[in-house]
Amino acid sequence: MQFAFFLLQDGPNTAEIQKMAFALMAIMPILMIVGLAIIILPFWFICKKAGFSPWLSLLNIVPFGTLILIYVLAFADWRVLPVRVPGWQVPPPATPLT
Repeated sequence: MQFAFFLLQDGPNTAEIQKMAFALMAIMPILMIVGLAIIILPFWFICKKAGFSPWLSLLNIVPFGTLILIYVLAFADWRVLPVRVPGWQVPPPATPLT
């Protein structure tokens, strides 16, 4: 019964559809830029710390670019050497006071 009432309703008119489309066209570019920034910014710093060009992070814009970049970072030799943290060191022998 409810389905029959749903079919008898009038759909939205074209003016309302146009207003919704214009609102969506105004908001979508902003949302896309924010989404890309959320993805590109961490990859920028990861590439920089790994010794690669940070411009590689722009591969995220291309379809399947994120997957390619993840594989490049995972299987490439990173040019940055880890910093060796010295453990306990024996102090130099004390010099006699004169």
